Formats: sequence, structure tokens, C-alpha cells
Amino acid sequence: MKAIINGTILDPNLGLIKQGKILIDQGKILEIGTDIAIPEGTETIDVKSKYVCPGFIDAHTHQGLFDGSIGWAGADGNEMTTPVTPIIRGIDSFNPHEPSLKDVLKGGVTTINTGPGSGNVISGTNFSIKPVGTIVDEMLVLNPSGLKVALGENPKRIHGQMNKRMPMTRMGVAALLRETLNKAKDYIKELEHYNESLKKVEEGKPQPKPPKKDLGMEILVKVLEREIPLHAHAHRADDITTIIRIAEEFNLRLVLIHCTEGHKIADYIAKKGYPAVVGPTLIWVSKPETRERGFKTAVILHNAGVKVSLQTDSLTPMNYFPLLPMAVIKEGMSREDAFRCVTMNPAEMLGLEHRVGSLEKGKDADIVIWSGHPFEFYSKVEKVFVNGEEVKLTD
Repeated sequence: MKAIINGTILDPNLGLIKQGKILIDQGKILEIGTDIAIPEGTETIDVKSKYVCPGFIDAHTHQGLFDGSIGWAGADGNEMTTPVTPIIRGIDSFNPHEPSLKDVLKGGVTTINTGPGSGNVISGTNFSIKPVGTIVDEMLVLNPSGLKVALGENPKRIHGQMNKRMPMTRMGVAALLRETLNKAKDYIKELEHYNESLKKVEEGKPQPKPPKKDLGMEILVKVLEREIPLHAHAHRADDITTIIRIAEEFNLRLVLIHCTEGHKIADYIAKKGYPAVVGPTLIWVSKPETRERGFKTAVILHNAGVKVSLQTDSLTPMNYFPLLPMAVIKEGMSREDAFRCVTMNPAEMLGLEHRVGSLEKGKDADIVIWSGHPFEFYSKVEKVFVNGEEVKLTD
């Protein structure tokens, strides 16, 4: 058992607690507040004059699947041999020793959602981890966390322009996605028919032959049955409306990824009720569909009523993650709302709000000690606890 004492606790749900205490036991928060009895023999960590916050969450990265330091040998995030690959599992490419992972904790980030890139119409499954450890299976928080799909320039350039196969247009992207989802509906019917046939088999009679096992279809069944969401890469406003159209056609859960032109249709997105993971924004204009990227997008979406979180896409070094909420504050968002954009909002989008995103009793003890307020430019991460254990910040 250990206790963090005398800090200024800043939490998206509990607010500001001065001279606060957090009691930790077996990796969980046992108690939090000011009037907490500290049992005799408890290890105490005095953080007087420091800020104590929940670990930040980056809801969309490709961390661990692309090692840019070794070029093609480390490029394991896009299986672009065919445009539809629901069979792909991002966890199978994750390298816990990928160099950029050492920057994650330095930015106060203790949970990331990572997975395949956007080269395919359907790229494969994402997963959420805590960036501590050497075995990905032991780092997992949730797997799968969603199925990655992509609209717009990436799939039509890679498959249409480079390889001269469908999709060559945005129409083709949408058509392939619809066609695949309909195939998955047929797969469900086959399974249902088989199960019904089993019930009717008379004793001593031969059993019906089961449908051929299809690992890709099994993932799509999880999507159709709303067990996992689509994580949909979409920059342009028309691509955003297309994926919303498809999500409604099939009654799917949907998280909008990037949402670069979301400011153009913010009221529409809010009316439809889908959340948005906005970014990356601290980058150059890398292609036509990102020309209007800017931090005001997150503010406009939030003001319209969209649940917003902020992301690096692994294009911004994670040690600079605090610059994202600082930038949306500069564009007019309140500190409190910007704080939620990197804590509770992404936790809720990923279905992890029962474990991370705040410092409430019963949640994982993922705690960051800051030298000052985390949104002050000169504040530094001084200590990080993941599952209640202090993690060394490596150079």
C-alpha cells in the first residue's frame, strides 16, 4: 500500500482538491480526498507544491507498429496487398521496444489506443495498452478496441492510383465497405441457420455441416452486433458524412478519427451523436484533404455538442502531447473542457471509463505528478505511476 500526499489534485470529475491524498492498493485507487486516514506502515510520497493528475489518453496512434528509425523493416502497420483486411490484428505487429514508445510517459500519457494505418478500406483491429512492459499481451487494456476503416485519399491512392484496382474513387471505397458488411450479415445468417438446424437434428441422425470458419467475418460480426465500434479515418466533410451514412445503414457504433473538416458540419455531427478524435494538428499539410487542419476544429465541434478527444496519430512525438490541450485552450476552449479532451472523453470513446480517465475510487492508479499545472508551458512530468507502480522515465 502507498499514499501520495500533500499535492494539488486535478481531476476531470472530482475537480480541484488542495492538499489532497490518494491511497493506492494493489494497483487501484483505494481512497482519494483530504480527510483520509493513512494506515500505519504505508509508503508515503510527499508531493507538496506539485500537481497530481490522471494519466492522459491518446485515443488514436500507430505507436509500436511503425519504427521509422529502420525504414521498411519497421513499417508493419499497413497490409496493403488487398483493400479489405478485417482478418488483420494490429497486436501482431506491435513492438514494445519501438523507440518512440519511450516518449509516451514523458508527455503524461499512460494509455494509448494503437493499431493499423489507413492504407486499406478495412485495415484491421485496434487495441489499447499501457506503455509499460516488454510483452504486449501483458500491456493490454482492451483488445480489440475497434475495427479501423479508412475513407478518402489513402485507400483510393494506394489501391486505385498505385495498384490499378478498386477502389479508385470515394464511391469505390464506400462500395467495398458496404459489400463487406453485407457479406458479414450473410455470414451471421449462415451461423443462425446452422444453429437452428442443430436443434432439429433427430437422435442418431447426421449433424449439419457448420459454415466454414472465417476470421475476418468474425471480426465484422462483432462490429455488426455493436460489440466493437468502427474507428473511421475521415478527413473531408463529405467522407465524414459518408461513414455516418453507412454507420446508420448498418446500425453501427462509430468513432470519427481525424475529423479534419468537422468544423464545416459540426451541428450535423452533433445531431448524429458520434464522437470525434481530432488531429493530428501539429503537422504540416501533408495532403489536400488536410489543408484545413487546425485546433479551432476541436473547439467548434465541442461547442456544437460533439464529444471530442485529441490525438497525435504518432506524427507528433508523444512527449509534446500536452501542447494539444494547450492549443485548444488558446483557441477558446476552457481548461476544464480541454482537460476532459485528454482524460475522460477518450476513456469513454474507448469504453475504458471504468478503469482510466480520472482518479476516482476503484479505478487504475495511473497517476502523473507535474511540477506545475499540466497546461503551463514550463511544467514538467516528474513522476508517473502506472497501475500504482512508479515507472522510470527513460532518456
